[in-house]
Amino acid sequence: MDPKTGDKKRKRLFLAIETKKEILERYEKGMRLSDLAKEYGRNTSTISTIIKQKEALKATVPSKGLSVISKRRSAVNDEMERLLLMWIKDKEIAGDTVTEAIICAKAIAIFTDIAKEDTGEGNSAQGPHPEFKASRGWFEKFKRRTGLHSVVRHGEASSADHEAAAEFVQKFTQLMIDEDYGAQQVFNCDETGLFWKKMPRRTFITMEEKKMPGHKPMKDRLTLALCANASGDCKIKPLLVYHSENPRAFKAHKIIKEKLNVLWRANAKAWVTQQYFVEWVNLVFGPAVKGYLEENNLPYKCLLILDNAPVHPPGLEDDILEEFSFIKVLYLPPNTTSILQPMDQQVIANFKKLYTKNLFRRCFDITENTQLTLRDFWKEHFDIVVCLKMIDMAWQEVTTRSLNAAWTKLWPDAVAPRHVEGLEVDSEVDQIISLGQGMGLEVDEEDINELIQEHNEELSTKELQELEAMQHTAVQEQFRDEEEEDAAIIPTAQIKDILAKFHEVSEFVEKNHPEKVLTSRAIAHYDDVCLGHFRQIAKSRQKQASLDQYFKKRDAGNTAKDQ
Repeated sequence: MDPKTGDKKRKRLFLAIETKKEILERYEKGMRLSDLAKEYGRNTSTISTIIKQKEALKATVPSKGLSVISKRRSAVNDEMERLLLMWIKDKEIAGDTVTEAIICAKAIAIFTDIAKEDTGEGNSAQGPHPEFKASRGWFEKFKRRTGLHSVVRHGEASSADHEAAAEFVQKFTQLMIDEDYGAQQVFNCDETGLFWKKMPRRTFITMEEKKMPGHKPMKDRLTLALCANASGDCKIKPLLVYHSENPRAFKAHKIIKEKLNVLWRANAKAWVTQQYFVEWVNLVFGPAVKGYLEENNLPYKCLLILDNAPVHPPGLEDDILEEFSFIKVLYLPPNTTSILQPMDQQVIANFKKLYTKNLFRRCFDITENTQLTLRDFWKEHFDIVVCLKMIDMAWQEVTTRSLNAAWTKLWPDAVAPRHVEGLEVDSEVDQIISLGQGMGLEVDEEDINELIQEHNEELSTKELQELEAMQHTAVQEQFRDEEEEDAAIIPTAQIKDILAKFHEVSEFVEKNHPEKVLTSRAIAHYDDVCLGHFRQIAKSRQKQASLDQYFKKRDAGNTAKDQ
């Protein structure tokens, strides 16, 4: 009750974070405080307070499921939960089991790192911030907020269950005999993260990235689902999930997503979801396997082996279209992925080495055959479209021998005698080193092996922060691009014409206006603010045209040689 009026106390209404950001954006575009207050049903003092919180609001990105941040919930808590969810998803991609105890311990560790950074204190002896306790109540609320449902409540997650793996191998071998499956009819699929712009630590490009303010493009990551059969002669088009549905480079290169050599899907964190996986099975895997079986005069029988990661629906067979009902699904036991999963037996590692080799080769071609420096190419012309070409080349270069030998632990009877000795000698690292040294990069075998291993290492709190910042920036850029799509594309000739006219006008003003200093400043300011944008467009188009011309000539030359 209100002691002065005797009325019931009015419930305080909170504005959602996105609403506050919307108010701030409209204010910055010139809308008056009084008009904002009237439209949103708030006092002008409330709107004024929101304006004063500009910097804090711009830096705030709420956790999934949150629309309001109250005083009881600190920004550190919110950032911790966002990074924790990214870490959990990373674990899922790797096929690791996480328990409630492990998640709570990681939550405290991330919170401690953020709190130290926030206060500028580096003394680890201080322990976690007293305002946060990873209690049972917090964990339950965290699960509800994030939709997390794949956590083992009790017990410990084993890194590798050798006993369960040995038992499964025996049952699997018998199943292959009983059901009469051949190596051509049994497939394995696994997901992996790829930091597609990452270079070895000691290269000057990496050094420059560390000095750059803001997000680190090196941390730009996508997720791939790779799949092939046990005989190694049928590779399926990969599923690729990125954080942008329509990257800027797609528009520049006039990309038609349906014609890509991957099934392109997108979400803010570049995660494979159950929905995307089911779509891949029905749109890509099913048709590809059916066509392969027909081409090789094989019976309509197929077994898809998966780990028990949450992205693989337990009832996947129920989601498969009727025309592909011949596909059966078998799941590996928990904590046996590192032992049994064929794709984890050096196939994914070899793919990443091949990707790195093709990336270095592309960089080498650029520096040798164009006027672009490696820095210019990396900053302005190495985009996701180039990355897709590197992915396709690397996947095509994974050999039949590698794919077949990867089944040695799970199904040794399927491995051809000539492949029993294992995977071929790895010559990819030597080629990467040679290409790198040809570009003046400081790189050796240890650097390359470290780079490949980094793709699989657990992300630190700092790396999680950098990855989140980069993804958030990229999503914002996509929104801006989508808003601009309706506007007509300005021809380059028109831009050059306007720039030439401005030069003519500015020369006239500077020559004839009596206020030389003021007009000079005004012209310089207008030139920078208004025309700098268009100059950059013209410059980037010129460089892209030069680069496209080079590759067209090179491709034409290669075609002529082949003929």
